[in-house]
Amino acid sequence: MSERLLMIDDDASLAAMVAEYLGGRGLPVTVAPTLGDGERMLREAHYDALILDAMLPDGDGFELCRRLRERSSLPILMLTARGEDVDRIVGLELGADDYLPKPFNPRELLARLRALLRRAQTNGNGHGGGTAHGGGHGDVRRVLRFGRLEIDEAALEARLDGQAVALTSHQFALLLALASHPGRVLSREALLELARGDALEAFDRSIDVHISRIRAAIGDDAKNPRRIVTVRGAGYVFAQRQDEQ
Repeated sequence: MSERLLMIDDDASLAAMVAEYLGGRGLPVTVAPTLGDGERMLREAHYDALILDAMLPDGDGFELCRRLRERSSLPILMLTARGEDVDRIVGLELGADDYLPKPFNPRELLARLRALLRRAQTNGNGHGGGTAHGGGHGDVRRVLRFGRLEIDEAALEARLDGQAVALTSHQFALLLALASHPGRVLSREALLELARGDALEAFDRSIDVHISRIRAAIGDDAKNPRRIVTVRGAGYVFAQRQDEQ
């Protein structure tokens, strides 16, 4: 069964081009020209990913991204003419999984979407934002515990003091990659490869934004982090304290 995508964009010619290009490569796209239409479609049907413009005639795509992320793990790719660094960072901080400025190469859009969908399938995340628990006899449930923090690989969930924390699928994959190698410095490139299985954005500084959001979610002090520590010029290290060994 092929994945279904929703694109919310008021540029009719661009949307038609994207729908034709992606549809011809096995990714059927439904287009919504307004924020209101898009929200209605999201309520009425299941989609595997969302391509979202930031500037729409009836609202702000960034705001929709924020509201969706509060209740759903639906992969979101921001596709917008607002390509400045500050807009990119805002989109990622609000929960977007990826961000591609206009104009863009359709092949890059396809590659990024396939990476998002591949990761979502691996992590078992669905439209409703819940976590998936494997039920087969071959499942291995690995829970990493570090004091107040638990990272449940099978449930695809991180918990702080027993309460699930809000992370996107990419952020959970980054946290799991770090926690699976405590005490080892991982470069940005190594982290992205471990988390995504490819190096599509190996030199993309957006990983720093994701690390910042992970720290906030797991209660790590942004000014003086003790759990995910930056090693200047090298990358990040997940610190395991003495009382957790």
